[in-house]
Amino acid sequence: MKNGFSHFSHIESWIFDLDNTLYPARCNLFAQIDVRMGAFIADYLQVDTAEARRIQKQYFRDYGTTLNGLMQVHGLDPNLFLEFVHDIDHSPVPRDPKLAAALAALPGRKIIFTNGSRSHAEKVMERLGVAGHFDMVHDIVASGFEPKPNQAAYQRFLARTGLDPQKAVFFEDIARNLEIPFALGMTTVLVRCPKDRHPEKPHLALGTGEEPYVHHVTEDLSHFLWTLAEQAC
Repeated sequence: MKNGFSHFSHIESWIFDLDNTLYPARCNLFAQIDVRMGAFIADYLQVDTAEARRIQKQYFRDYGTTLNGLMQVHGLDPNLFLEFVHDIDHSPVPRDPKLAAALAALPGRKIIFTNGSRSHAEKVMERLGVAGHFDMVHDIVASGFEPKPNQAAYQRFLARTGLDPQKAVFFEDIARNLEIPFALGMTTVLVRCPKDRHPEKPHLALGTGEEPYVHHVTEDLSHFLWTLAEQAC
C-alpha cells in the first residue's frame, strides 16, 4: 500500500468521514454522544439505563445506526434524536493547522460524508479550523436517514454530488464503510486507530487494513494528506 502522490494524481474529489477520521479518535466525542443516546432512548422508550444501552447497541448492529433502528422499529422523528445526541462539548477537538494547510494545497473538491448531523460536522470543522476548505457536508439527513454502509446512502451521495467515483478517494475509520466505495471504483483509505484507543472498539469491526477493499492505511490523517500535498506541489 504505497502512499505516493502518483497513486492519487487522478483524484478530483476527496471524501472524508467525520467522526474519528477528520479528528483523532482520542478526542473521544463518542463518549459524550454515547451517553446522550442512552439517555434519549431511556426517556423515549421509558426503559431503565441498562435496557436503553442494550437497545442502543442492538439497533446499531442490526440497522447500521441506533437512529435507523429507532426510526424503523418505533417510528421516531429523527430530528429529535439528532438534535439531542449531538448537543455535546466539542472542545476536545484541537485546531489542526497542518490538516488545514494540506486540504488547501490538494487539488479538487473536499466533501464530508457523515452518518451524523450537519450541525455536528460544522462544529467539528470550526474547532479544527478547516471549515473554509470543504465544499459540502453530506449528512444523515441528505442520505435520507440511510446510514453508511447501506448502499442507498452512497447512491444518494453520488446523485447529489455528481462526482466520478473513478476519480474520488474515500477516507474512513471503519473498514466496512469502504466496501461500497471500493466497488464503485473509488480509492480507499482506512484511517486506523489502535483498537485499545478507539472509543467505539467494543461495538465496531474497525478493520486491520488488510481487507481487499482497502487500498491505503494511515494512523495520522494530517501527516498523510500533508505528504501528498507536498508531493503534489
